[in-house]
Amino acid sequence: MFTVYVLYSPTFKKIYIGYTSDLSNRLASHNVYSKKGYTTRYRPWDVLYTESYIDKRAALKREKALKSARGRAFIWQVISEKYA
Repeated sequence: MFTVYVLYSPTFKKIYIGYTSDLSNRLASHNVYSKKGYTTRYRPWDVLYTESYIDKRAALKREKALKSARGRAFIWQVISEKYA
C-alpha cells in the first residue's frame, strides 16, 4: 500500500507533496529526524491530504499530477477551506 500525501506548514504557508509506503515514519522524518533539506526549514508540518494506492505506479502518477499547476490549485483550495 502506498500513500500520496500533502503536507502543509501553516507557519510558513508552504506545501510539500510526496508518496510513501509508511506515512507515520515519513511524517516523523519530515518533522523530527531530517537534518537538512527543504522540509527542515518549514517545520512543523501537518498532514493536509492523503490518498491510498495499491500500486506504486499509480501513486507516482498521482503525485506527479498533484505537483502540476492544476494539482497545486486543488491543494490550495483544500487549504483555503480547511484554514479559513
